[in-house]
Order: sequence, then structure tokens, then C-alpha cells
Amino acid sequence: MQFEVVAKCHTTRARVSKMRLAHGTTMLPTFMPVATQAAIKGLTPQQVEALGINLILNNTYHLNLRPGIQVLKEAGGAHKFQGWSHNLLTDSGGFQLVSLSKFTKITEEGALFASPFDGKPTMLTPEESISIQHAIGADIIMQLDDVVSSLTVGPRVEEAMWRTIRWLDRCIEFHQKSGRDDVQNLFAIVQGGLNPDLRDKCLDEMIARRDRVAGYAIGGLSGGEEKDVFWRVIKQCADKLPEDRPRYSMGIGFAEDLLVCVALGVDMADCVFPTRTARFGVALTPTGPLNLRLSKHAIDFRPIEEGCPCPTCANGVSRAILHHNATLETATAHAITQHNLVFQARIMGGARDAIINGTFPDYLKSFFAKYFGDAGYPAWCVNALRSVGVDLLEDRPDVKVISGDGAKWEYSDTA
Repeated sequence: MQFEVVAKCHTTRARVSKMRLAHGTTMLPTFMPVATQAAIKGLTPQQVEALGINLILNNTYHLNLRPGIQVLKEAGGAHKFQGWSHNLLTDSGGFQLVSLSKFTKITEEGALFASPFDGKPTMLTPEESISIQHAIGADIIMQLDDVVSSLTVGPRVEEAMWRTIRWLDRCIEFHQKSGRDDVQNLFAIVQGGLNPDLRDKCLDEMIARRDRVAGYAIGGLSGGEEKDVFWRVIKQCADKLPEDRPRYSMGIGFAEDLLVCVALGVDMADCVFPTRTARFGVALTPTGPLNLRLSKHAIDFRPIEEGCPCPTCANGVSRAILHHNATLETATAHAITQHNLVFQARIMGGARDAIINGTFPDYLKSFFAKYFGDAGYPAWCVNALRSVGVDLLEDRPDVKVISGDGAKWEYSDTA
């Protein structure tokens, strides 16, 4: 990996970087769509490429179960298997320790899974996780971490944090011995729950290993914790992580979350949100999510978003036809998925342009004003951005500030 910071925001911690990997250069900050089973649901690799996306995520746990490592090896790796010629990141399987916890037992050796398909037991050790990721051939690979729910408290959080550090050492040793560390780049994952002291300890340990890892992820969040706690953990980690390594916040997908994280110094994020929500008939727009299942769209012949360059909007596909087929026809899910991925890419592309042009604080103010309108700004967003010198209320002092996560959704035709 070659990593170069090319511009910094003069106010916030945001930055623009070039990350050169074996399958090309990805500009950061960026959002990574999730192709869990070696496919972004409903889209071909050629369609994804045509959207301007050049970094996606595959899931190690699921690809190990199906199609299995032998098939991937015979195919020549996941790039060839799925017909993807650009950059690829794989998670380690650690998240499944939470999402499939009823099938999992954690020991110092690793995680013992019962397959959700046939119940067959599988031991995933740090070494095995790296070995699987070697077979997948991803450009960025993640250490196996001991993940607990972000709402977990007590000694289990510290136990998981220290085990994650020990597992990192095992991942590093196996990866370096394999001779793959010149083409596949290992990222460490910072754990510690919502406890600032544990996060600091983990950061210190991870940073002490900086010469043996290519980048860092912030893990263990987006599990239902309060957003006012979420952003403080992100800031704590981003402030302390090395300047010369990419910073990846795992599981972040809401537009407001992405831009706050960028302002706090995050370079990369991933989430199933834009693709999953598309399959439920929800399109993402600069004025908030658009629930196309609602009857008010039945005779609305406008595109999802005027001026959007995605194939759905550019070809004039109307809200009316999307409403007519939402959640019924797969073609509609595909059309909304393409739009949502372009929306995410445009948010991050706009952020990159604004950082380079020295206008990122104005970009943030403009985005939040349009996205939330008169509904009010989430207090956590206001607090987070103030911590890096941007006051959303500076030019709009009368806007309401609302508690809670502030997520904006259309639930009814009158919303």
C-alpha cells in the first residue's frame, strides 16, 4: 500500500488521501458498499464499476462457508470469482461473533461457530481468518477481533479488548510468515467498547504495532449505542491514530454519520444500509430518505432526484413506477440500489472536493441545512461538529436542536 495525504481541512480533522493498492488507486474519504456473498445484491460487477465505485467489501465468514476456500483458490481468488477488477476489502469474521452469537463460543484459541446453514462446527482462529483472506485475495484484510455488542458493559469488554490485541499479534505473525504482506494489507481493529480508558489502552497497544500494520479500523460501534457517545469514541480514536495510516470506521452508513466521521478524521466507512434500504423501497436523497412505498408518490412522475447522474435518475425513471413496483419487482430494488450507491459516492466525493477547495465547513453547513430542513438538527451532530470548529447554528440560530439519533424517515404520506 502507498498512502498519501494530499489535502487537509483548515478547520476540521477531515483530509483527502490517495490509497494505492494492487488493483488501483482509491481516493479517500470513501464509502465502501458491502458485497457480503461476493455480490452487491441485484447488481453486476459491471454495473457497480459504471457507478464509479472502486472499493467494495466481501465477508470472510460467509465466503468461507459458501462457496468455500477451495473453490476460491481454484477460481484464482475472489476478484476473478466475482468478476471484480478493482480494490477489495475483507472483514475477518469478527462481526459474526455478535450477529451470530447464538451459534458462537469464544475461547483464547478462536471462535467456534456452528454453521447457520447445516449446524456444522467451524473453528475460526486468527491464523485461519488470515488464511481465508489470503485465499480470497483481498487488497485490504482485517485482523480477527473479539467483538462484543457496543451495549455490553462489565469485565467482558476488557477481556475482549485484550484478546483482540493478542489476536492481532497472531494475525501479524501468520501474515508476515506467509509472504503476502507485500500485496495484501493488514488492518488492526481498535476495540474497548464505550469505555474511554479501555479505548486508550487499546489505541496505545495498536499504535505500538504501527510498523506491522497498514491501517486501522475503529470497531465495536453502530450497535445501538447513543449517538452522543458514538461520536466521542470516533473522535477519541481518530485523534490518536497515526497520520500516515488510513482510518476506517466500521459499519457507518447514514449520510449524517458519514460526514460527521469525515470531519472527525475518518477516511473509510462501510455499511449495508444503502443497499438494504433500497430493497425496502427507500431512496436516499439530499433532503432525506424517500419512502417510495407511500401512496403520495403514486402519480409523481419526477425522478428520485433531479440532476442525479445515476442511471435510474438520468434515464428518467419516475417515482410513480418505483412506487408501483416497490418491494414487489426486483428491477425496482436494482434501480433504487444504483441510485443509493451513487448518493453515497456523491456525498463523499463532494466532501473530497470541498476539503481540497478549502470549503468543507461550508459544505457541512449546506448539507445539514438541506438534509434536515426545518425538522431540526440532531444535537449529537451539532456537538460533534462543534468539537472540530464547525457550528451548524452559526448561520441558522433559530433552527431546532433535537435529542436522540435524529435519523430522518418518512413513515406516512403526511410525513
